[in-house]
Amino acid sequence: MKYTQLGRTGLKVSRLVLGTMNFGPQTDETDSHAIMDAALGAGINFFDTANVYGWGENKGRTEEIIGSWFAKGGGRRDKVVLATKVYGNMAADGDAWPNHDKLSAVNIRRAVDASLKRLGTDHIDLYQFHHIDRSTPFEEIWQAIDVLVQQGKILYAGSSNFPGYKIAQANETAARRGSASIGLVSEQCLYNLAERRAEMEVIPAAQEYGLGVIPWSPLHGGLLGGVIKKQAEGGRRASGRAADALADPATRARIQAYEDLLEKHGVEPGEAALAWLLTRPGVTGPIVGPRTAEQLDSALRAVELEPSEELLAGLDDVFPGSGPSPEAFAW
Repeated sequence: MKYTQLGRTGLKVSRLVLGTMNFGPQTDETDSHAIMDAALGAGINFFDTANVYGWGENKGRTEEIIGSWFAKGGGRRDKVVLATKVYGNMAADGDAWPNHDKLSAVNIRRAVDASLKRLGTDHIDLYQFHHIDRSTPFEEIWQAIDVLVQQGKILYAGSSNFPGYKIAQANETAARRGSASIGLVSEQCLYNLAERRAEMEVIPAAQEYGLGVIPWSPLHGGLLGGVIKKQAEGGRRASGRAADALADPATRARIQAYEDLLEKHGVEPGEAALAWLLTRPGVTGPIVGPRTAEQLDSALRAVELEPSEELLAGLDDVFPGSGPSPEAFAW
C-alpha cells in the first residue's frame, strides 16, 4: 500500500479509502468484518463511514458494525484513521425532531456522542460535514467543533459535497476566529472520469486551502467498471445510475469507447478508473466500497497500476475535462 498525508496535515493515510456504506444494507456483519480485516491486512488504514449509513430504520447500523469490529481488539482501532459524518436526519421514519439534524451546535454535540457510542471509541479522527447547512453560520459550527477538539472527541474536521465557495468561507471563518481546530482539512466529493465538474471549482479551492480531496463513487455507480462487457458475458446487469446513463445512446457509445480503449491496453476498467484518480492533482485517495472481498482485491490492484501517458491521453479523449477555471466558463 502507498500512503500520503491528508491535505496540509501530518496525518498519513492510505491512497485507498475503505468506504463502508454497504456494511449492513448489502453486506452482513460477518462479511463486513472479513472485508475490514482484509483491508487492514493490505495496508488500508483510512476507513470512511457516516452516522446515517444503514439507512431507513437501520440508520447507525454501519457504525455499529465497525464498532463491533474494533471491539475484537488486536490493535484494530489504533491502526485505523476513522472518518464519519454528521448532518443527516437520524429519525427512522424520516421525520426529524427539531434540532436533530444538520449542523447546529446542538445537533453536532448530540451526533458526535451518538457516533462515538455506536463506534465503541473515545475519539473520531476526521469528523466530516455531510452537506452544507444554509441555516447555520460557520461561526457557530466552528464553536461546536472547537469544543469537541478541546475535549479530545475529534481531531480534524472535513467537508463533503461542499462547493468551492463554501470551502473558502469555512476556512476563512476558522482562521478569523482563531479556532482550536485548523479548519477543514479534507473535502469528499463526487469525482471520477465520467463526472469531472469538481475540477472547475471544488478541487482548485481544496488545493488553495490545503484540503485533501477524497472522491466518492469513483466508478460512477458501476458505469466505469466494465458494465457493457459484463452484460455481454451474462454478468450482473447495470442498475441505478449506471442503468440510467446507459439508456442514453451517446453515453453508451462513450462507455463502449472507454471499454474498447482499456481492452486495447490490457487493463481492467474498474482498476483504470481508480488508477486515473490517483494521478489527479490534490487527490488523497478514492473511496472504494466493496460488497465482497473480490471487489476489494480489484481495488488494491489499482494502487500498483501506473497508467502510461498514452492511456491517460486516451482517457482524456473519451472523457474530456472542462479545462481550468475560470477560463473554462469565462471564454
